[in-house]
Amino acid sequence: MLKNVVVVGGGTAGWMTASYLTAAFGDRINVTLVESARVGAIGVGEATFSTVRHFFEYLGLEEKEWMPACNATYKLAIRFENWREPGHHFYHPFERQRVVDGFPLTDWWLRDNRSGRFDKDCFLVGTLCDDLKSPRHRDGELFEGGLGQRSAYRTTLSEQTTQFPYAYHFDATLVANYLRDYAVARGVTHVLDDVLDVTLDDRGWISHVVTKEHGNLTGDLFIDCTGFRSLLLGKALAEPFVSYQDSLPNDSAVALRVPQDMENRGLRPCTTATAQDAGWIWTIPLFDRIGTGYVYAGDYISPEEAERTLRAFVGPAAEHADANHIKMRIGRSSRHWVNNCVAIGLSSGFVEPLESTGIFFIQHAIEQLVKHFPDARWDDGLRTSYNRLVNNVMDGVREFLVVHYYAAKRQDNQYWKDTKTRSLPDGLAERLERWQTRLPDGESVFPHYHGFEAYSYVCMLLGLGGLDLKSSPALNLMDPSSAQHEFKLVGEQAAELARTLPTQYEYFAQLHRAR
Repeated sequence: MLKNVVVVGGGTAGWMTASYLTAAFGDRINVTLVESARVGAIGVGEATFSTVRHFFEYLGLEEKEWMPACNATYKLAIRFENWREPGHHFYHPFERQRVVDGFPLTDWWLRDNRSGRFDKDCFLVGTLCDDLKSPRHRDGELFEGGLGQRSAYRTTLSEQTTQFPYAYHFDATLVANYLRDYAVARGVTHVLDDVLDVTLDDRGWISHVVTKEHGNLTGDLFIDCTGFRSLLLGKALAEPFVSYQDSLPNDSAVALRVPQDMENRGLRPCTTATAQDAGWIWTIPLFDRIGTGYVYAGDYISPEEAERTLRAFVGPAAEHADANHIKMRIGRSSRHWVNNCVAIGLSSGFVEPLESTGIFFIQHAIEQLVKHFPDARWDDGLRTSYNRLVNNVMDGVREFLVVHYYAAKRQDNQYWKDTKTRSLPDGLAERLERWQTRLPDGESVFPHYHGFEAYSYVCMLLGLGGLDLKSSPALNLMDPSSAQHEFKLVGEQAAELARTLPTQYEYFAQLHRAR
């Protein structure tokens, strides 16, 4: 029986893994996490995917408890600024399309080219973001009735049958600390020490890791959460790395934590991605500050220039903020589970933070590890299935992000011109051509699970504006009255929600006072 699990590395990946394993298996396995006090967290991933709620619910954690403790806020969408042209913005919402007479409302919108704002004509979330609204009423009720009810049993990503309307922004360090306390209270052994070496046995399996002060830590299964260093999978086991740089050139970032008076600034319930000359800048509003950073391609701009650009973008509030420069490894391991080692987090792969997928990758990997958890036989079929699913997720997200750059209308300098001529992942060129005559649907997007539904592709193509899109010719032969009624209904519902929902700051100020 496999009994002892050693997690090497802390941070978000390590403590998410340790806390989830103990929630899933209790004391039937022993979990030890070893982390160095000298190695800090990367600190890029403070925005998440809407599916992350399953993680917190699986652990039995209540929003009213963990969110104030981690200065967390709600995220209803990503706001893309200047990707089409200066001054233009649109939202990629956590909200599925409405369907009228068999056709998505966005298809009807494209036929009529209504107001120029598909994200507000076809969706509710755009209005809520513009008006800085919380998705929950003051009493905690979700604006979409029924979706906010917790399941009677623990759920995972595979049970997400509806589009939940929000994700989270949070302080990644505070979340890691919160999960550390959760895990240790439930029996996880926490070792604060430096890992000096990884020792393999005669088979090439990991027998133990050597620590500076605690000697050898032995285990049956080792989980590599050592970040871009990938000490176990990449270095000790020499697993090959598959680079995505040919299609996703952004390989660097500089990040700032900027204290702000969020009551006066306002808590916009979305991540903002603002296009720049050599990449884009994220803005993530937390309850007490903003997290911001410039993701860029080092071939087009120096780290010093990137930092100056970011500080100028933020303004005087950034004057005393320390800059964290990060070199990113863009791509994935060829395999993520080799012998008795599983890599989770940045040690497994990373596809730049544009759609906030870093923590989604962690969650997906942990869930699949639990579903494929081995016994003493170490069935090869479990490893093969696990590696296939994790590869599919990362390759699919890669393709979705490539669409962001390729389909952006912006071409005002060499960086943005080059985004139109870079290598495309296999199959994407054919899909791009197909989407120009028929908007993406479930049959025409990346064919394996990767977290994004067809409506996300539709939103990006309509918002980015770089492709010549056409509505279905069939709509020209159909009565538009039902669609017109639905557009009117969207407007009325959005106006009512804007009138009745509290602002996000008001909602979280209430939670903080209560806590």
